[in-house]
Amino acid sequence: MPLTRRAFAGGLALLRGAGAATRPRTPAEVTVYPDPATELPVTRLTNPAHASFLASRSTHASPPNGAFLLYSSDRTGTAQAFRMDLKTGESEQLSDAAALVSETLCLTPKGQDVCFFDGAWLCRVGLSNLRSRRLYEIPPGWALERHFAVSPDGRRAAFVERRGTTFRLRLLALGGGHATTVVEAPVPLGGPLFRPRSDSILYRQGERALWLVSLNGRRNVQLKPAPGGVGEFHWSRDGRAFLYLSFPEERRSLNSIREYVPEENADRLVAPTSQFAAFSPNGNGSVFVGASSNKASPHLLLVMRSTRRELTLCEHRASDPSAVAPIFSRDSQQVFFQSDMHGRPAIYGMRVDRLVEKTET
Repeated sequence: MPLTRRAFAGGLALLRGAGAATRPRTPAEVTVYPDPATELPVTRLTNPAHASFLASRSTHASPPNGAFLLYSSDRTGTAQAFRMDLKTGESEQLSDAAALVSETLCLTPKGQDVCFFDGAWLCRVGLSNLRSRRLYEIPPGWALERHFAVSPDGRRAAFVERRGTTFRLRLLALGGGHATTVVEAPVPLGGPLFRPRSDSILYRQGERALWLVSLNGRRNVQLKPAPGGVGEFHWSRDGRAFLYLSFPEERRSLNSIREYVPEENADRLVAPTSQFAAFSPNGNGSVFVGASSNKASPHLLLVMRSTRRELTLCEHRASDPSAVAPIFSRDSQQVFFQSDMHGRPAIYGMRVDRLVEKTET
């Protein structure tokens, strides 16, 4: 029989989909409840009967269009990567890992691929076809230190390996799988974060020291933030400065959000906080969301940069406030966080569009 145009087009579609992987889907587990402290609506997105965690905050947990949320969960018996349709609440399994390292799960900046370590292997999954590809294996004798970041252009990844008391910051070309050592030291290294619009990485040595190193390792400079402990840090969108949590040496003093400009060696106070243990800025750095470690008020709060005023959103009641990991959606209209207040760690969300202006994605 003669081949019609419709039959030919249908055959092409079948061929294109023949190699695409199919993964199990999970019905929505969404529960909405009024917060006990503010009566604002809070959405629990995952079931606390199993442990779920947001993707690494070194990149966004959602694509530019905000269509889904990337996270990991052990609902199948082992930790796997999932993407949740934020309209329906339905989740699709993205991985079939033997030993997913949840802390390394991240979305590439354009939202087209997912990267994570499966044991010693760094894997990359294309979201268009769910095909998984191994990119790099941790060498024998070395172990991953659970710190991972992808560059803003999606071309490189940074992570830390350890052998005994030796630590090394590694740089990997995601296209070719070639890794080089940027820094090697006899002290713990961690928290690598690519600087936007620059060939450099901000990272931590030990508990307090922050360093800025060029990608080739030739220029490695220790920075001088405020005295005391240094919590998590986030680059501004233009890469001019980074924001960080400052833990003062005096215990009675308040934790604060501070800003550091490397080229000027300038450090300044942005806002005091209600003892934040974790925080994130929105898209343009005008508003912050933070998790308080105050046991009497275990709240998630917004801080307006212009006024330094705080607004309570809800209770997080997490056993470890530093693990709440609050983050804005790319358009700053929602916040997401994680907490074990209802059992095992679960993911929660709140709309803040009446409080925070929409930002560009």
